Amino acid sequence: MTAQTAQRGDLVTVIGLEVHVQLETDTKIFCRCSTEPADDPNENVCPVCLGLPGALPVLNEGAVEAAVKIGKAIDADIPEETRFHRKNYYYPDLPKNFQITQYDEPICQEGELEIAVEGERRDVRIERAHLEEDPGSLQHVGGSIDTADYTLVDYNRAGTPLMEIVTAPDFRSASEVRAFLAELEEVLEYLGVFDAGRDGSLRIDANLSIIESEEADENGEIGVDALEAANRTEVKNISSHKGAEKALAYEETRQKNAIERGRVVEQETRHWDESRGITVSMRSKEEEKDYRYFEEADLPPLRVSHWKDEISIPELPTARRERFQSEYGLSEEAASKLTSTKQVADFYESVAGEFDPDLAATWVADNLLGELNYRDMEITDIADRLEEVTRLVELVAEDEITAKNARETVLRDMLDEGKDPDTIVEEAGLGKTDDDEVQSAVVEAIEENPDAVADYESGDDGAINFLVGQVMQKTGGSADPGDVNQLLRAELED
Repeated sequence: MTAQTAQRGDLVTVIGLEVHVQLETDTKIFCRCSTEPADDPNENVCPVCLGLPGALPVLNEGAVEAAVKIGKAIDADIPEETRFHRKNYYYPDLPKNFQITQYDEPICQEGELEIAVEGERRDVRIERAHLEEDPGSLQHVGGSIDTADYTLVDYNRAGTPLMEIVTAPDFRSASEVRAFLAELEEVLEYLGVFDAGRDGSLRIDANLSIIESEEADENGEIGVDALEAANRTEVKNISSHKGAEKALAYEETRQKNAIERGRVVEQETRHWDESRGITVSMRSKEEEKDYRYFEEADLPPLRVSHWKDEISIPELPTARRERFQSEYGLSEEAASKLTSTKQVADFYESVAGEFDPDLAATWVADNLLGELNYRDMEITDIADRLEEVTRLVELVAEDEITAKNARETVLRDMLDEGKDPDTIVEEAGLGKTDDDEVQSAVVEAIEENPDAVADYESGDDGAINFLVGQVMQKTGGSADPGDVNQLLRAELED
């Protein structure tokens, strides 16, 4: 399925993305400086990443392996030979006044990524994905980019390996962009080449144009001439899925309003000011010629096309979702929750291997993830305690405690107090009451509540719930409510 048009009157929105992904490596792409967050500004720097005269780059093999993994995941072509270039521009976060990147021979070419849009799946074309070095970071003191009192430069990030993923102009709405970014981030995390928790790990530049709807064919495709003729704006410095959706929705509205009022949309680069929820003009839009690309003489050509066959990648989110539905009989919604991250999916499979898959899905997708989300936690925050969660599922599966107590007491105390499930069950006396005690409590509840019994016998089935509550109270919540319901009905029918 190809991109579909999203129209306002006779106008069509066209969006293409440049997604900058920080790759997870121990050291920077062209030197041995650490990529770990530093305590102080300009701490993890050396002559190479500071661009000092005479310093020579040496390519990080780990960054190239990560690029090949991404290439395999997006089914991209990896050519026999690729090379690096210098992209020249002057900016304070680029100390040597050029960026080592890839120009017309990128390491990954002509790939695609499947996404879900309004219940339908379609492919987004990825024109290229190339390796480059990250610039430093700017800290605007006392305001935003256009209102700050002054700006500080930190070069700790300079030289961090980046993968820039460039899509075709296949998006027709801001919501489609958000769906793509969510899917891409899932894939990158599955590959183990990306950490969403790092500050600045995913940054998005988006090109947005508004064209006449007559330029699009019945499949929503737009010709090259129409795209080149349209004045587009580049929105920079977007750092999240939600931010991308907000920034592009704002920019789409701004441009359409200008066109409807007879104004010309300037071709320019704009900055997304998240605090104010607006885009602001930065400068006129650069063209390719402005960067004066030329080959990087200090790095030889790169030949790694054979690595695509040699390097393995894990089962990716879409394939795993489909397998969970077919193998474990899960709903699409449950399978989506359980494959949201590789860590969640791996844990579910370990639990489903020991217990009923539906029980495992309920505990991982609903109970555990729900409680973690409430506490603003991720499954990685309890990575060393997953055996305890498995033990809790075992207690429920073996009928040693009620599901209600396990969910509402034990799991919550585990997360809040750090205790193991057996300790909590013992201290709180949550072990299931034996059958004789439950039966005695049932008889007592019936004897003590003749009005509720009369209501039930006169046809008020809801009265049974009151009696169940009385029994649960007598057993300290350790009886199974379903069993109690059945015992009450049996006793009342005698």
